[in-house]
Parts: sequence; structure tokens; C-alpha cells
Amino acid sequence: MTAHRRSPAVTGPAVSAPPAAAGRGRAGRGLLGPRRGRHALPVEQLAALRLPLGDDGVVAGTDAKGQPAVLGLFRPVQLDVVVIGSVWTAQVLALRTAGTGARVAVETARPQAWTGLAQAAGGGQQCMTVHDVKQVGPQGASVTNPVLVVRDCGMRPPRSRLAPGPWQSVLTLLPFLGPAAPKLVEHAGLVGIQRVSPEEAAVLGRILRLPQANAEALSQLGDDMVLWCTPQHRKLVKVQPTDIEAGLLGGPRRLD
Repeated sequence: MTAHRRSPAVTGPAVSAPPAAAGRGRAGRGLLGPRRGRHALPVEQLAALRLPLGDDGVVAGTDAKGQPAVLGLFRPVQLDVVVIGSVWTAQVLALRTAGTGARVAVETARPQAWTGLAQAAGGGQQCMTVHDVKQVGPQGASVTNPVLVVRDCGMRPPRSRLAPGPWQSVLTLLPFLGPAAPKLVEHAGLVGIQRVSPEEAAVLGRILRLPQANAEALSQLGDDMVLWCTPQHRKLVKVQPTDIEAGLLGGPRRLD
């Protein structure tokens, strides 16, 4: 695209090469193609040009300004995610991840909580599968076929048998801050926290190096609030289910 001060945008049908040029070659450049007008934009109109660019990922909810809060889950290296909260929150994330075109594999000790969602998620396509604990095989994740593995295995999740890989994220759901939680949280690249007890909030505050105000607020969060933390950033997000999500899963909740 080029810009000119006085040249209006060129309109009208494309002009084909004259008959004399048809079939005539150019040395080293092949045949002459059709001649088309150039698309031009006056300099005065450049300020009005807008491109819809934004973050790429899964919408986790809205931030304090009402703007979408987006999680970039898929990367050239595996991302380990820990969510301390309800299965409802993990299911909303799984459903939205499937909605982006990624596949979701759920490793769970309570398949009854996930089977219905998996059947409804794909609309006839098998984009979400449910597996027993320790029964998840290699998923074949790639840049064109990313995979989210959700581990809903209780407060003491066994060690995963799934080999780490690029374009694969593993989300471990913990209902509370059990014995395995501190180590998992410490090594996670992304942590989501719903309401916890003041004692749990103090532990998480130390592990994640949260400001005191953020740590104290963890015991007062509403059912629809999640604090998302990375080693460098933190953001409080409100989870607002869509009508379809509410129909499948109900409203936000902290306890299952």
C-alpha cells in the first residue's frame, strides 16, 4: 500500500494487458500479467486507518477496566498452569480453549463431571477427550494442532506420565492448597487462584511474592473472581460465563 497527497484511490475494473503484449515474455521474468490499478490512500486519511490487532489466546474473563483478559496458553515450549479453584473454572477454560481450535485432553478421577461437557464441546467433533488417571497417551501437539491437558486428579495428583512437548500446556486443578501445591505453584509458569483461606493466602503470597494487599485479598474474592499470576505480572479477572457456558455448567462457583 502506498500513500499520495493528491491522488484519489483508483477505482473501476482491472485493465488487461493489450493484445500485442499477450504471450510476449520478458527476459528472466516470465509472461506479462494483467495490469491493475494501484490502491492508494491519501495522506490525510492515514490517521483513520485502524487494524483489529490484539492478544492471541484464550479469554479468561475481564479485567478491572472491563477489557478482555487473555491467556496465551500455547508456546514453543510446554507451559505448566496451576489453578487453585473449582472444576467449574477449569471447565470454562477448557471449553474456551476448545473454542479456539485447540484439542483438550482431560485426565480425571471424576469422569462423570467431564463426560457431558466433552460430548457437548465439539458439536459432533471430538475436540475434548476424557481419560482415567495415568491413562493419557502422547497427544501429538504441534503449532497447527495445540493441546491442553487438564489434570483433575484431586489434592495429591500423581506424577504425570505425559512427556513434555512444545505447543502443549498442562493445567493442574487443585481444589485447595494441599501438600503437593507449593511445589507445583513454584514451578508453574501461570497460576490462577480463586478464593482461599487466610492461611492458604499467606502461603501463596510467600511463594508467588505477592504484595501484601494482593495476598490478603485472596481470602475475600467472589465466586467469579480469579487472580492470575506469572513470575512477572498479576491480574485480577472476573469470569463471566456466556449463555451457552451457563447452560452447560451453571453459574460461577468456588466449591464443587
